Amino acid sequence: MLEIDLPTHMTRAAPSAWKEVADITAEAFSEDPVNRWIFGEFKAIRACFRVLARDIYTRRGICHLIPGKGAAMWIDASEMAALGTATQIALAGGVIRHAGFAAIKRALTAGEIMGRHHPEAPHLYLFTIGVTKAARGQGLGHGLIQPVLEACDLDGKAIYLENSNPDNFGFYSAHGFEHVEHFKAGEGGPPLQAMWRDPR
Repeated sequence: MLEIDLPTHMTRAAPSAWKEVADITAEAFSEDPVNRWIFGEFKAIRACFRVLARDIYTRRGICHLIPGKGAAMWIDASEMAALGTATQIALAGGVIRHAGFAAIKRALTAGEIMGRHHPEAPHLYLFTIGVTKAARGQGLGHGLIQPVLEACDLDGKAIYLENSNPDNFGFYSAHGFEHVEHFKAGEGGPPLQAMWRDPR
């Protein structure tokens, strides 16, 4: 277990905080090229993130909150597993309700492709990190990511992510992530950028 030293304005999100974690990150990803292509509607992005935050990341992963402003979802690669039947049903139901069958098909295809590109070496996976639109420009993204980077450095653990917005490359690069490859989340979709950070 990573020993993460959080600043006073940030909290470890308990499983009961799944909705706030999901809603903050969904808002942060509302204009994200890959998520917009997959889901189309913001409500479908939020529905997907709510299920994953509730069933996966606040239970088996590491979630942090700057209440009302920012959130991040991480998970150790050893804890990643195929979605259970109940989670798949909840995920499909929410996405189909807000964006239709084509959106869930794109989402499942994207998940399969991402899984094929996921590295086999041990690492911590950063699923989402983001701040609300009203809180941007305050350095909160750095505040969310830095304590985990420091903990991974002390533990000798690498970190992997897929950057779904080219505008965020500078942020990740400045925090030590390096480009691995580009790949598309599905036929006709925008690219994802796989990035890796070795411990310092």
